[in-house]
Amino acid sequence: MVRLHAPRRPALAAAFLGLALTTASLWGQTPGLTASATPRALPDVALPPELDRVLRDYERAWRAGDAAALARLFTEDGFVLQSNRPPARGWRDIEAAYAGQGGSPLRLRALAFAAEGTTGYIIGAYGYGDAPGDTGKFTLTLRRAAGGPWRIFSDMDNAGAAPPGSRPDTAP
Repeated sequence: MVRLHAPRRPALAAAFLGLALTTASLWGQTPGLTASATPRALPDVALPPELDRVLRDYERAWRAGDAAALARLFTEDGFVLQSNRPPARGWRDIEAAYAGQGGSPLRLRALAFAAEGTTGYIIGAYGYGDAPGDTGKFTLTLRRAAGGPWRIFSDMDNAGAAPPGSRPDTAP
């Protein structure tokens, strides 16, 4: 009588572990994207004048380092969601969040937008001065009273790099 031997469990476990370790590095990779790949810059989109005004007012207030003017661009119950900081809500907290920031040549550009009725959004990128490329990205959600001006309900940014001469936690 021929006796068949079952594979040894430790050998089977080692083979499985080896296979898992060999392929694990492939699980989190995005096809076609390598560490040396540079993402392409998305083109600007033209905003309607009433939405463009929000970005230009923000730039002016930021460049002036005017935290009160920045806060007035928001709805009374608006939010600022900055990287590495707690959320700020309401004019007083928004002004405090912006205090000591700004004073640099901020450039905002829109990548996408929508607005209908009393709500809207702008997705964009920002940079500083004449430096090429973007420093980070942002989303603005907007609200307005019927027929009123657009105000920022929330501003969330994601800094890709700190602006020249500033600390990383002071990006808009």
